Amino acid sequence: MKKILFTTLIMMSLNAMAQNVMTPELLWKLGRVTPLGLSKDGKNVVYKVSTPSIEENKSNSKFYTLPVNGGNPTEVKDTKEVLKDKNISPDGKYIVYNEEVKIDKVLGKDYYPELEKSQVQIYNGLDYRHWDTWNEGKFNHVFYKENKEGAVGIDILKGESFDSPQKPFGGDEDYIWSPDSKSILYVSKKKAGTQYAISTNTNIFEYNLETGKTVNRTEENLGYDMAPQFSPTGNLTWLQMKRDGYEADKNDLIVSFKGMNLNLTAAWDGTVDHFMWSKDGKKIYFVAPIDGTKQLFQVNFPGLTKIAVTVSQITNGDFDVNDLVGFSGDNIIVTRTDMNHAAEIFSYNLKKNSWKQLSNVNTTTYKSLALSKTERRYVTTTDGKKMLVWVILPPNFDASKKYPTLLYCQGGPQSPLTQSYSFRWNFQLMAANDYVVVAPNRRGMQGHGVAWNEQISKDWGGQVINDYLSAIDDVAKENYVDKTRLGCVGASYGGYSVFYLAGIHNNRFKTFIAHDGVYNTQSMFGTTEEVFFNNWDFGGAYWEKDNAVAQKTYTTFNPMTMVEKWNTPILIIQGGKDFRVPIGQGQEAFQATQLRGIKSRFLYFPDENHWVLKPQNAQVWQKEFYKWLNETL
Repeated sequence: MKKILFTTLIMMSLNAMAQNVMTPELLWKLGRVTPLGLSKDGKNVVYKVSTPSIEENKSNSKFYTLPVNGGNPTEVKDTKEVLKDKNISPDGKYIVYNEEVKIDKVLGKDYYPELEKSQVQIYNGLDYRHWDTWNEGKFNHVFYKENKEGAVGIDILKGESFDSPQKPFGGDEDYIWSPDSKSILYVSKKKAGTQYAISTNTNIFEYNLETGKTVNRTEENLGYDMAPQFSPTGNLTWLQMKRDGYEADKNDLIVSFKGMNLNLTAAWDGTVDHFMWSKDGKKIYFVAPIDGTKQLFQVNFPGLTKIAVTVSQITNGDFDVNDLVGFSGDNIIVTRTDMNHAAEIFSYNLKKNSWKQLSNVNTTTYKSLALSKTERRYVTTTDGKKMLVWVILPPNFDASKKYPTLLYCQGGPQSPLTQSYSFRWNFQLMAANDYVVVAPNRRGMQGHGVAWNEQISKDWGGQVINDYLSAIDDVAKENYVDKTRLGCVGASYGGYSVFYLAGIHNNRFKTFIAHDGVYNTQSMFGTTEEVFFNNWDFGGAYWEKDNAVAQKTYTTFNPMTMVEKWNTPILIIQGGKDFRVPIGQGQEAFQATQLRGIKSRFLYFPDENHWVLKPQNAQVWQKEFYKWLNETL
């Protein structure tokens, strides 16, 4: 009897462990994996693990190596000892790096040195602030110097009021050495002031070390040119968007070969994320969104032969392939995520078509959790198209129960909704709080063809809104959905979607949450920093009275104009350093709800931008998110 009782207690204990679910605290204790590359000898993956500390309100990082064939990780203190330094020229003579340089006068004390305590900024054009920082006349510049002690750096953009790496997210991937070590190639948008704010025309420039001369390698293209790489046979390769001002244009792979620029993906109905050449220079492997995931693709490079260019998908499954790290024999090293698992390092065998997980930073944690289940659902839209909708079910889901259900509205607006893993909009955590999540791949998302992706531009309040309603109405037919407890949540364009749906939802939803959402398209146009985005997506400026497309954006598609129809509780979240969707958007929405007597709350983060990045702020965000849902749903 004692043995039976003891066994029963063990089984109960194991069962209890398996019933643990994700919590905000646990989510922000997970290690975040960033691959850095392969070791100099090619035998190991070098990677960083950043672990947030809620107590210290910062992240702490450690560095590791891991055998490419699998094995135990080894901590390293100095990655330079094991990792090939891409900043050293191929011949080993020079080092390339970047520094911020003061170029323009902006501050009051720049103009009036005797008034050094003045707190004034003086601007003669736009681009006076970007993402989350004000322009103080400083620019990122690329330098090189001899690879020896005491060498003095040479600024290859000396005196130029342009950035390389690009702000705000560019890094050392924005500049590379030529194979012969005679040139440095770098990405820059060489426009200033207002022209900078209305354009996406970055180019790839080549600086010759011997002559000091710079040439524009992509002058003929008017959109983005970025991510330069050289093939193993010395052909410059990069990603290109054709149209100036359109940040979500189709991203193509371009190879410069014998005086011609060959577009390898022109005939392929998709868009490239990032890429890597095969070692023999005959193929390019790249990542691209496809049908609600991100997968690995390849395209052959035919050169001047008559062999057809063929794009083919290599991997398939309900997961995302993310970073491309390098090759080891027949294996390509990548990172992978899904809605239940943060990024880990994997090896994919290109001949056997098989996966092997290499890193296990969070494996033990996930094994102790009951995981959510993600299901594909294809919904017919109001215009007769087939739309993928991800449905995320709570851990230990019971179809005989009824669950409150959240419609998730993705931002972008032209970013894919895939098997990614967010540390804020985390579907695993939403499901762990016993919510069903409905996440539609509505109009405007990548991975369903270029036409599907482009349709949303200039139509923010049109077909895409019908797509949202088609998704929630279809899933709400399920017996496990509590139709009296539907919520709607989203950020950025997703926040706009929330504000817009608040005026037209016909009492479908019981509560709303909007984070950094566009509430007033007119004031958004007048305050956002990347004007090219609104020029393209809104169709023009609000003062263009003869522009019917633009006027529709500022009237019919403007959530502010429907606020008299709002009747539902709403939580409004806003970052104080968000210059993409500035603070006034959240303020206007909150003021309107309060003056109209609608239950509302304003969650303001003075030191956060378009995202919430600090651990303690993130904990408040999560606690207030679920507190609001508990109160109102």
